[in-house]
Amino acid sequence: MPVPQAAQHAASQQLPRMLHNLELAPFVDPMPLPMVAHADAHGHIHIAMREVHTKLHRDVPPTRLWTYETIGLTDQSGLAPLIEARSGHALKVEWSNHLPPHHFLPVDFSLHGCGRDVPEVRGCVHLHGGRTPCESDGYPEDWYAPGKSRVCTYPLQQEAATLWYHDHAMGLNRLNMYAGLFGMAIVRDETEAALDLPSGKYEVPLILFDRNFTADGQLFYPTSGDPDHPWVSEFEGDAILINNKIRPHFEVEPRLYRFRLLNTANSRFFQLSLSGGHKFHQVGSDQGLLSAPLPITNLLLAPAERADVLIDFSSLAGQKLHLVNAALQVLEFRVAAGNSSAPAHNIPSTLRPVARTPVSSATLTRTITLDEAVDRVGNSMQMYLGKKRWHEPATEFPKLGTTEIWEFINLTEDVHPLHLHMVRFQVLDRRLFDVFAYRNNNGLHYLGDALPLEPNETGWKDVVQCPPELVTRIIVTFDGYPGKYLYHCHVLEHEANDMMRPFEVIA
Repeated sequence: MPVPQAAQHAASQQLPRMLHNLELAPFVDPMPLPMVAHADAHGHIHIAMREVHTKLHRDVPPTRLWTYETIGLTDQSGLAPLIEARSGHALKVEWSNHLPPHHFLPVDFSLHGCGRDVPEVRGCVHLHGGRTPCESDGYPEDWYAPGKSRVCTYPLQQEAATLWYHDHAMGLNRLNMYAGLFGMAIVRDETEAALDLPSGKYEVPLILFDRNFTADGQLFYPTSGDPDHPWVSEFEGDAILINNKIRPHFEVEPRLYRFRLLNTANSRFFQLSLSGGHKFHQVGSDQGLLSAPLPITNLLLAPAERADVLIDFSSLAGQKLHLVNAALQVLEFRVAAGNSSAPAHNIPSTLRPVARTPVSSATLTRTITLDEAVDRVGNSMQMYLGKKRWHEPATEFPKLGTTEIWEFINLTEDVHPLHLHMVRFQVLDRRLFDVFAYRNNNGLHYLGDALPLEPNETGWKDVVQCPPELVTRIIVTFDGYPGKYLYHCHVLEHEANDMMRPFEVIA
């Protein structure tokens, strides 16, 4: 086979000497926890985007990162603050751009919205999973340059859930997020509080991502080798980080803990388990609690997905347990000897009712293809939704308060995690279809019955995994706010070129 053009370009590049994760001693750094940001008496928080330098491993020099910081508080770990809020209590955040004027990662000026006629560094914050009015949602074209700021209002008229916030600037967010612009947010409510789940120091955020580093400890973002179009379609980094540390350790007591897992990687899916086949329980997904705890031994987490899990260390006093991604141990739990001094927590038998949305309530079914353009030797050149690019006029105009079924027909070879802004939804089903017939305009022919959902997909979601050669259906009620929003693949490289489309909710 001919060598792909991108590979030819890359071969001619003089790549820097790289740092290799397996050459670093594992579990030598304690895992840091983010500082908690609470609103003031007026419901306000002021958060800035800044450049910092921080050590991500004991044996690696400080790394340049971009992060979010609460004004007046500096976190040496470089972790963005964890925003804690209450359901129904409106939050106002002033997001200030204090970043330098030039990017330190390779900007692709050929991407839509990323030309040389706009500032090289731009920011725009999206509260992922928030039911937010459109003017505060972080529309990709609502970016602002260094020295500017934006005040966003989040009504938080929604159930308790693990949310997160991240950059969404048009054409740049794949680089801005790789640089570190993301953080976790937790919405709490009375229903969740009544369950008496582990809290305080026994409720722990775990933010997972992967990165490539040069030998001097600096972030390395790959390119195609083509200086005019350095975009790459996806990649997986060599090192796995949790809470800004490469393969850290965490001290726990022999008791029940609650962990809030978040995948902020650009492209990587995490296949998580515990060493020794140790069982754990999932109690929540993207948009809050499941109906009942789900005992599991494996968890697949796509980019942007969240999982709320309980791990019981009570039988492991004095031992070590590892969180494993595929075959690699990425986090070491060190369980203290003796008994925990904290009150015991039991896993509740039920959590929160999750009523299934009746298919009969949908007034419209929308069919959206997931498409890819390749060059003559098979290199990915561009991604599409419904064979359209971002800048083309919107084609989806759901009415406020109505329910629709959206079916995604995946004609590519990738699994695409699709995210809809502003709304939550439920996954209906997936069915294998005849791709060849569909590509040749012979209609949609299913090759079998609907596949059963994974049990942890039966709760409320805002990201759905759409595997290749399958039609994935979701049912969604547009019961938030009118205005312009978007849906996109959360593989950030796909989203940037051009797997992102606007939709508009009509009052």
